[in-house]
Amino acid sequence: MSTRPPVLSADELRVVFPGRRGAPSASAVDGVDLAIGAGEIVALVGESGCGKSTLARALLGLVEPTAGVVSFDGRPLSYGTRALKEYRRRVQLVLQDPSGSLNPRHTVYEAVAEGLRIHGRGGDERAAVADALAQAGLRPPERFFLRYPHELSGGQRQRVVIAGALVLRPEVIIADEPVASLDASVRGEILALLLRLREELGVAALVVTHDLGLAWNIADRVAVMYLGRIVESGPVEDVLTDARHPYTRALLSVLPESAEPPAILTGEPPDPSRIPPGCRFHIRCPSLTSGEAAGAGVAERCRREEPELLRGVACHLR
Repeated sequence: MSTRPPVLSADELRVVFPGRRGAPSASAVDGVDLAIGAGEIVALVGESGCGKSTLARALLGLVEPTAGVVSFDGRPLSYGTRALKEYRRRVQLVLQDPSGSLNPRHTVYEAVAEGLRIHGRGGDERAAVADALAQAGLRPPERFFLRYPHELSGGQRQRVVIAGALVLRPEVIIADEPVASLDASVRGEILALLLRLREELGVAALVVTHDLGLAWNIADRVAVMYLGRIVESGPVEDVLTDARHPYTRALLSVLPESAEPPAILTGEPPDPSRIPPGCRFHIRCPSLTSGEAAGAGVAERCRREEPELLRGVACHLR
């Protein structure tokens, strides 16, 4: 957990999607605790299908949880229309694909001003849009007012999306794979921008990603998610230099700069509608297949008993 007072948190959060035509329900998020401190950047890491984006949507109020509580500034989130509208002014979303996020028929000015108009914010609209674009690194901002998305580079489009979030002066940004669709040469600029926004404006952020290298470069803390649960969390330096969960170690082993031999996980993650008993990672766990768990006397526990997240890791071996 963060040492800073949480501005946004989830407590025992569960999101279950009912199955179609009698099929079993799918547990996309299954008992997650997560806290984001004021001015803190937290990376939520895991492979595709682990529930990261569903958790982000639940934190935004786009999906109402089946159980558990989302809290903002210490108060449980209300799902009434008026309350959600005010909440979404203070907690903004930055999507992965800027080309899909921007209306191709809207100019940059219209794209950034849209949030101000939806929320009925008064004052000088032109000045607010210019300020947001400048904060996002598009200077001079007036040069971009009448441009359309197709006239911009990928990095410029992502900066416009970030400006659209900043124009409402949010306290938290939830960024879902914010640099995944960008060239490597542009990724560093966008990550530096997010760090600068934290330093200058005090904006907290949850960065959803499958890239542990990105987490190392930007985050204060990291939470590793597997099949709907957080399996390891802590300060980024601790988790990424001394990972304790076999899943985290496997993710780290395939990074180009890793000194360890790649740990290739066999098979696909289980279907979230058919979560196996015991540790949900045990059917792919290198520690179980190598005999390490048996040597430690916990192999049967791995197969039968789901581990709790204790001291930052959910693993019977640790």
